[in-house]
Amino acid sequence: MAEVLIIGAGSWGTAFGVLLAGAGNRVTLYERLPDYAAELAKTRVNRIFLPDISFPEGLEATNELDGLERFDWCISAVPTRFIRSEFTQLADRLPPELPIVSLSKGIEQETVKFPTQILGEVTSSKHLLCLSGPSHAEEVARGMPAVVVSAGDETRAQALAELVSTPTFRVYYSTDLAGVELSGAAKNVVAIAAGIVDGLKLGDNAKAALIARGLAEIVRLGVAIGAEERTFSGLSGIGDLYTTCASSHGRNLNFGRRIGGGEKPEAIIASMEMVVEGYNTAKALRELARQKGVEMPICEEVCNVIYDHADPRTAVTRLMTRSIKAE
Repeated sequence: MAEVLIIGAGSWGTAFGVLLAGAGNRVTLYERLPDYAAELAKTRVNRIFLPDISFPEGLEATNELDGLERFDWCISAVPTRFIRSEFTQLADRLPPELPIVSLSKGIEQETVKFPTQILGEVTSSKHLLCLSGPSHAEEVARGMPAVVVSAGDETRAQALAELVSTPTFRVYYSTDLAGVELSGAAKNVVAIAAGIVDGLKLGDNAKAALIARGLAEIVRLGVAIGAEERTFSGLSGIGDLYTTCASSHGRNLNFGRRIGGGEKPEAIIASMEMVVEGYNTAKALRELARQKGVEMPICEEVCNVIYDHADPRTAVTRLMTRSIKAE
C-alpha cells in the first residue's frame, strides 16, 4: 500500500484516484476550490466530471494540504496551462525526494515547455516522471482495460508501473520522457484536425490520411528534440493518437467536429466545462516546430483555423495541394 497525493480533481485525476484506491492504496485527491472539495468529500462523487462513479474506500477529497512528508508519490493531474501557478503555490511544501508524476498532455504556450519541465522549474523535486497513453478517464474509472506507459528515470518509471498496474490497467515503462510527453501533447492537435475532417464529412479515407501524416509530423519533431523514434510507434504515440482521433470521449476530436460543423472556436471553448488541451497546445507546438526547423503543415493549418479563423475547407485544400514528394 502506498500513500498517494493527486493534485487536480478533474476527470483524469479522479479516475486515477479511483484506480489507485481500488488497488488498495490510500489516496488524497486535492481540489483547489474549498466548496467543491467539501462536496466531493461529502457525496463521494465528482458530479461535474465523473457523475456515475462513486469513490472507493481509501480515496479522500480535500482542500487542505499538510504533512506532505507522508506521501510516497505526488500525481499532477492539472491542465498544462495551470501547472506553473498551482505548483508554485505548493512548492515549499513538497519534499525534494517526493516523486512527481505528470498526467498532463500539453505544452506551455509562453515557454514552449512540457509539463515535467515546468514542474522542474517550480519545484525542488529530484524525481520527475510522466504517465501517458490511450486512457480516457471515463473508461479507466469503470475498470475497462487500458494500457499506458510511464516515463522517466528507469528505476522510478518501473516502480511507478508496478504501483499503478492492475488486472485492468497495464503499464509499460520507458526512459524516453521527451518522446512520451511530445506524443501526448501533439496528438491532441492532430485530433482537432481529425474532428474538423469529421465535421466537414470528408470521409474515412481523408481521416486515415490525416492521422498517418499527423503521426509523421510528430515523429519528425520528436527526432529533432532528441526523442527515440520507436516511442512514436508505441502506446504514447500511435496508441494515444488513435484513441484521441476515434473515441466519442475525445474533447479535442469533438471540438474539431464542431468547428467543421460551422461553430466558432471561441464560442465552443466557452461552452465546454472541460479543458481542450489541443486548443492551448497548438500554438506552442507550432512554435517548437519552427524553433527546430521542422515542417508541421497539419499543425500550421490547425492554428490557422482555431486562432486566425481560416476557413476549414480552404485549410484542407491547402494540405491536399502541397507539392508532391516522397513519403
